[in-house]
Amino acid sequence: MKIHTTLNTQAYQNTYYLENETHLLIIDPGSDWEVIRSKIEEINKPISAILLTHAHYDHIMSLDLVRKQFGAPPVYISEKEGDWLYTPTYNRSGLPMHDDIPDVILQPAEHFFAIQTPYHLDGFHFYVLETPGHSIGSVSLVFPDDRMVLSGDALFFEAIGRFDLYTGDKDTLLTSIKTQLFTLPNYDVYPGHGPATTISHEKLFNPFF
Repeated sequence: MKIHTTLNTQAYQNTYYLENETHLLIIDPGSDWEVIRSKIEEINKPISAILLTHAHYDHIMSLDLVRKQFGAPPVYISEKEGDWLYTPTYNRSGLPMHDDIPDVILQPAEHFFAIQTPYHLDGFHFYVLETPGHSIGSVSLVFPDDRMVLSGDALFFEAIGRFDLYTGDKDTLLTSIKTQLFTLPNYDVYPGHGPATTISHEKLFNPFF
Protein backbone atom coordinates (compact mmCIF):
# COMPACT_ATOMS: atom_id res chain seq x y z
CA MET A 1 0.00 0.00 0.00
CA LYS A 2 1.16 3.54 -0.78
CA ILE A 3 0.46 6.58 1.39
CA HIS A 4 0.33 10.13 0.06
CA THR A 5 -0.08 13.36 2.03
CA THR A 6 -1.46 16.84 1.47
CA LEU A 7 -0.32 19.46 3.97
CA ASN A 8 -3.30 21.82 4.10
CA THR A 9 -2.84 25.52 4.80
CA GLN A 10 -5.58 25.64 7.45
CA ALA A 11 -3.87 24.63 10.71
CA TYR A 12 -1.19 22.75 8.73
CA GLN A 13 -3.39 19.67 8.84
CA ASN A 14 -2.49 16.43 7.05
CA THR A 15 -4.88 14.79 4.61
CA TYR A 16 -3.84 11.24 3.78
CA TYR A 17 -4.55 9.11 0.72
CA LEU A 18 -4.04 5.37 1.10
CA GLU A 19 -3.66 3.63 -2.26
CA ASN A 20 -3.71 -0.08 -2.99
CA GLU A 21 -3.73 -1.81 -6.38
CA THR A 22 -7.35 -0.94 -7.15
CA HIS A 23 -8.80 1.60 -4.70
CA LEU A 24 -8.21 4.62 -2.50
CA LEU A 25 -9.04 5.65 1.06
CA ILE A 26 -9.18 9.32 2.04
CA ILE A 27 -8.37 10.28 5.63
CA ASP A 28 -9.43 13.71 6.99
CA PRO A 29 -10.00 15.86 3.87
CA GLY A 30 -8.89 19.31 5.02
CA SER A 31 -8.99 22.86 3.71
CA ASP A 32 -7.12 22.79 0.39
CA TRP A 33 -9.82 21.44 -1.89
CA GLU A 34 -8.10 22.10 -5.19
CA VAL A 35 -4.93 20.33 -4.06
CA ILE A 36 -6.97 17.41 -2.70
CA ARG A 37 -9.01 17.18 -5.92
CA SER A 38 -5.87 17.20 -8.04
CA LYS A 39 -4.24 14.47 -5.96
CA ILE A 40 -7.30 12.22 -6.19
CA GLU A 41 -7.43 12.75 -9.95
CA GLU A 42 -3.71 12.03 -10.24
CA ILE A 43 -4.07 8.72 -8.39
CA ASN A 44 -7.16 7.98 -10.47
CA LYS A 45 -8.68 5.15 -8.49
CA PRO A 46 -12.18 4.84 -7.01
CA ILE A 47 -12.55 5.95 -3.39
CA SER A 48 -13.65 3.12 -1.12
CA ALA A 49 -14.43 5.41 1.85
CA ILE A 50 -13.56 8.61 3.67
CA LEU A 51 -12.37 7.94 7.22
CA LEU A 52 -12.40 10.72 9.83
CA THR A 53 -10.17 10.60 12.89
CA HIS A 54 -12.33 13.31 14.47
CA ALA A 55 -14.59 16.17 13.42
CA HIS A 56 -12.71 19.40 14.07
CA TYR A 57 -13.23 21.78 11.16
CA ASP A 58 -9.66 21.62 9.85
CA HIS A 59 -10.02 17.87 9.24
CA ILE A 60 -13.35 18.01 7.38
CA MET A 61 -13.48 21.21 5.31
CA SER A 62 -13.36 19.43 1.92
CA LEU A 63 -15.47 16.46 2.95
CA ASP A 64 -18.66 17.23 1.03
CA LEU A 65 -16.68 18.46 -1.98
CA VAL A 66 -14.95 15.08 -2.21
CA ARG A 67 -18.30 13.35 -1.88
CA LYS A 68 -19.87 15.45 -4.61
CA GLN A 69 -16.98 15.25 -7.07
CA PHE A 70 -16.01 11.61 -6.63
CA GLY A 71 -19.11 9.45 -6.55
CA ALA A 72 -20.34 9.95 -2.97
CA PRO A 73 -18.00 7.56 -1.14
CA PRO A 74 -19.27 6.58 2.31
CA VAL A 75 -18.02 8.50 5.34
CA TYR A 76 -17.05 6.85 8.63
CA ILE A 77 -16.77 8.68 11.96
CA SER A 78 -17.10 8.01 15.68
CA GLU A 79 -20.71 8.01 16.80
CA LYS A 80 -19.68 10.38 19.59
CA GLU A 81 -18.97 13.11 17.04
CA GLY A 82 -21.54 12.29 14.39
CA ASP A 83 -23.46 15.53 14.95
CA TRP A 84 -20.28 17.62 14.91
CA LEU A 85 -20.25 17.44 11.11
CA TYR A 86 -23.25 19.76 10.95
CA THR A 87 -22.85 21.68 14.22
CA PRO A 88 -20.33 24.53 13.76
CA THR A 89 -19.95 25.23 17.47
CA TYR A 90 -18.90 21.61 18.02
CA ASN A 91 -16.51 21.40 15.06
CA ARG A 92 -15.13 24.82 16.10
CA SER A 93 -15.76 26.62 12.80
CA GLY A 94 -18.63 28.52 14.43
CA LEU A 95 -16.62 29.95 17.30
CA PRO A 96 -15.82 33.70 17.35
CA MET A 97 -12.09 33.00 16.96
CA HIS A 98 -12.86 31.53 13.53
CA ASP A 99 -14.93 34.36 12.08
CA ASP A 100 -12.43 34.39 9.20
CA ILE A 101 -13.80 31.09 7.80
CA PRO A 102 -17.34 30.01 6.87
CA ASP A 103 -19.27 27.79 9.25
CA VAL A 104 -18.65 24.15 8.35
CA ILE A 105 -22.03 22.43 7.97
CA LEU A 106 -21.85 19.05 6.26
CA GLN A 107 -24.05 16.09 5.47
CA PRO A 108 -24.20 13.30 8.07
CA ALA A 109 -21.83 10.37 7.87
CA GLU A 110 -23.10 7.13 6.43
CA HIS A 111 -21.42 4.95 9.06
CA PHE A 112 -20.24 5.05 12.65
CA PHE A 113 -17.06 3.14 13.38
CA ALA A 114 -17.27 -0.27 15.02
CA ILE A 115 -14.42 -0.08 17.51
CA GLN A 116 -11.74 -2.81 17.39
CA THR A 117 -13.67 -4.64 14.67
CA PRO A 118 -11.71 -5.66 11.57
CA TYR A 119 -12.68 -3.81 8.41
CA HIS A 120 -12.02 -5.20 4.94
CA LEU A 121 -12.81 -2.60 2.28
CA ASP A 122 -11.66 -3.30 -1.28
CA GLY A 123 -8.41 -4.83 -0.11
CA PHE A 124 -7.78 -2.43 2.77
CA HIS A 125 -7.54 -4.13 6.17
CA PHE A 126 -7.74 -1.96 9.28
CA TYR A 127 -9.33 -1.57 12.68
CA VAL A 128 -10.23 1.42 14.82
CA LEU A 129 -9.09 2.37 18.32
CA GLU A 130 -10.81 4.93 20.52
CA THR A 131 -8.19 7.54 21.50
CA PRO A 132 -10.15 10.37 23.18
CA GLY A 133 -8.59 13.27 25.03
CA HIS A 134 -8.16 15.73 22.18
CA SER A 135 -11.88 15.32 21.56
CA ILE A 136 -14.44 12.84 22.83
CA GLY A 137 -14.75 10.93 19.58
CA SER A 138 -11.13 10.90 18.47
CA VAL A 139 -10.02 7.61 16.95
CA SER A 140 -6.84 6.12 15.53
CA LEU A 141 -6.82 3.91 12.44
CA VAL A 142 -4.57 0.84 12.58
CA PHE A 143 -3.42 -0.96 9.42
CA PRO A 144 -1.63 -4.04 10.79
CA ASP A 145 -0.64 -5.50 7.42
CA ASP A 146 1.22 -2.27 6.67
CA ARG A 147 2.49 -1.76 10.22
CA MET A 148 1.14 1.74 10.54
CA VAL A 149 -1.37 3.80 12.49
CA LEU A 150 -3.01 7.11 11.65
CA SER A 151 -3.24 8.79 15.03
CA GLY A 152 -5.32 11.88 14.25
CA ASP A 153 -4.67 14.59 16.83
CA ALA A 154 -3.82 12.20 19.66
CA LEU A 155 -0.10 11.50 19.14
CA PHE A 156 2.33 13.72 17.24
CA PHE A 157 6.08 13.67 16.63
CA GLU A 158 7.47 14.30 20.13
CA ALA A 159 4.19 15.94 21.16
CA ILE A 160 0.53 15.23 21.83
CA GLY A 161 -2.69 16.88 20.71
CA ARG A 162 -4.32 19.83 22.40
CA PHE A 163 -6.51 18.94 25.35
CA ASP A 164 -7.93 22.39 26.16
CA LEU A 165 -10.77 22.27 23.61
CA TYR A 166 -14.41 21.20 24.00
CA THR A 167 -14.50 17.62 25.42
CA GLY A 168 -10.70 17.52 25.66
CA ASP A 169 -8.90 16.27 28.75
CA LYS A 170 -5.18 15.79 29.36
CA ASP A 171 -5.38 12.72 31.58
CA THR A 172 -7.76 11.03 29.14
CA LEU A 173 -5.43 11.78 26.24
CA LEU A 174 -2.33 10.46 28.01
CA THR A 175 -4.21 7.31 29.00
CA SER A 176 -5.40 6.83 25.41
CA ILE A 177 -1.87 7.02 24.08
CA LYS A 178 -0.39 4.75 26.74
CA THR A 179 -3.10 2.07 26.62
CA GLN A 180 -4.09 2.13 22.96
CA LEU A 181 -1.13 3.38 20.90
CA PHE A 182 1.91 2.50 22.99
CA THR A 183 0.72 -1.11 23.21
CA LEU A 184 1.07 -1.46 19.43
CA PRO A 185 4.26 -2.88 17.89
CA ASN A 186 6.77 -0.41 16.46
CA TYR A 187 4.39 0.85 13.79
CA ASP A 188 4.87 3.96 11.70
CA VAL A 189 2.68 6.79 13.00
CA TYR A 190 1.02 9.28 10.66
CA PRO A 191 -0.45 12.14 12.73
CA GLY A 192 -3.04 14.77 11.91
CA HIS A 193 -0.39 17.49 12.05
CA GLY A 194 3.37 17.39 11.63
CA PRO A 195 5.79 14.74 10.38
CA ALA A 196 5.50 10.99 10.63
CA THR A 197 7.12 9.14 13.52
CA THR A 198 7.13 5.68 15.06
CA ILE A 199 5.73 4.14 18.21
CA SER A 200 9.21 3.34 19.52
CA HIS A 201 10.48 6.86 18.91
CA GLU A 202 7.59 8.36 20.87
CA LYS A 203 8.05 5.96 23.76
CA LEU A 204 11.67 7.05 24.01
CA PHE A 205 11.60 10.73 23.17
CA ASN A 206 8.10 12.14 23.64
CA PRO A 207 8.47 14.61 26.57
CA PHE A 208 4.93 13.90 27.79
CA PHE A 209 5.98 10.38 28.74
